[in-house]
Amino acid sequence: MPAHEGLRTYDAVIVGGGHNGLVAAAYLARAGRSVLVLERLDHTGGAAVSTRPFAGVDARLSRYSYLVSLLPKKIVRDLGLDFRVRTRTVSSYTPVERDGRPTGLLVGGGERRTREAFARLTGGEREYEAWQRFYGMTARVAQRVFPTLTEPLPTRDELRGRIDDEDAWRTLFEEPIGAAIEDRFSDDLVRGVVLTDALIGTFADAHDPALPQNRCFLYHVIGGGTGAWDVPVGGMGALTDALAGAARDAGAVLATGHEAVRIDTDGRTAEISYRTADGEGVATARHVLVNASPQELAALTGDEPPAAAEGAQLKVNMLLTRLPRLRDDSVDPHEAFAGTFHIAEGYEQLATAHTQAAAGELPAAPPSEIYCHSLTDPTILGPDLVEQGYQTLTLFGLHTPARLFDRDNDAVREELLKSTLAQLDTHLAEPLADCLATDADGRPCIEAKTPLDLERDLRLPGGNIFHRELTWPYAQEDTGRWGVATRHANVLLCGAGAVRGGGVSGVPGHNAAMAVLEELDG
Repeated sequence: MPAHEGLRTYDAVIVGGGHNGLVAAAYLARAGRSVLVLERLDHTGGAAVSTRPFAGVDARLSRYSYLVSLLPKKIVRDLGLDFRVRTRTVSSYTPVERDGRPTGLLVGGGERRTREAFARLTGGEREYEAWQRFYGMTARVAQRVFPTLTEPLPTRDELRGRIDDEDAWRTLFEEPIGAAIEDRFSDDLVRGVVLTDALIGTFADAHDPALPQNRCFLYHVIGGGTGAWDVPVGGMGALTDALAGAARDAGAVLATGHEAVRIDTDGRTAEISYRTADGEGVATARHVLVNASPQELAALTGDEPPAAAEGAQLKVNMLLTRLPRLRDDSVDPHEAFAGTFHIAEGYEQLATAHTQAAAGELPAAPPSEIYCHSLTDPTILGPDLVEQGYQTLTLFGLHTPARLFDRDNDAVREELLKSTLAQLDTHLAEPLADCLATDADGRPCIEAKTPLDLERDLRLPGGNIFHRELTWPYAQEDTGRWGVATRHANVLLCGAGAVRGGGVSGVPGHNAAMAVLEELDG
């Protein structure tokens, strides 16, 4: 008999044991509430997990999500989590060939070094000074917006007043980010590096008047109040392992292998039907928190589903015997790959890739960005691999919407992976294939995931890593005081599809828990 069947009614049943569901479970259980988490898979963590994907190889990789920026320190402190992040020593490196020679832009290693890198690439001080002004503006916005994510939703006017900078508000909230980039920067490579933060998992043009690119950009520059993207020590699974432990220690019941299939509610009490390998069951709760997509929520409640989301990324995990040498020999690969290594992400290249993908074609030069987790945190590798100099590489490709894979997911995946790595090879002094490790069966240590793979494995609609288009971090119609309300009074959305959702943040989980506690505490 499952451990939870001895208790008839819970204060809260949480559908889905991803990181947001675990955050909500831990908060509610620590507040003395009875909590049951129903998780379809045989483990918790959702997309924030670490796995050993290569047979016989002691490398524990962040398989899906891989960097941390939006997780508030408040959540880590409140829940007493044994979880740490490390800052990357380099922000980014972008290789390029100019005047027939390999060069690039290294951002990081101190103000003087970054200034000199800009000057070498662009021939003067203008672009660096524009960079400083632009990111000085985003830093001020980050300081003012990030703390609001774990507060009741401000109105649009309240958030605008809190930012208190009309130029910043217009740049980020009202005009396509492409206009600001073109107005402030002249160099194509610099423009492209800035634009990439607007396109992570978001298929959009720089000038899209609906501004999905702006919303994506905003969330990528406000994290932690600084915009820094840090490396989770021990891999992303270290976070969800810590969250699961905090929830269990506080008394929450985590039932894996339990798939919720229906929610019936009268607004005061809900029945959640689920199935397991051994049969079916029903749990009763005062509140239901759904840590799944809005589409899955609609399927559970029998409501009309919202418009389908669409993912637009290629995720590749690799293990290397060594880092490859670069054609630009002025940069050490251990620095170049420590931050975000941009490939085919010049401004015009990104525009061309979007145009081709929108026409139903794979980009001829697929844009992507790469980083090496093990340079900052070698603990994800076994001691023998560390001693031998092995390194990981994580690649995230842009402008590859799910629709491109519909005709044959496996064939298109292989075609895209080949052309993406070919773009990387143009900047290397040796083929990446020569550096790939092999697993116990002699196969190269590389795996790729398309949007359709994520939809199949994690039930992300269309493979969209945000569950839907990101929302502005202010009050939306019918989402309640905390941005988690649904049309059912006692059913809340605590996943990435909530207002202020997306990324590894725990924010929707925190906010759903606060909404429940406010009601239970009167």
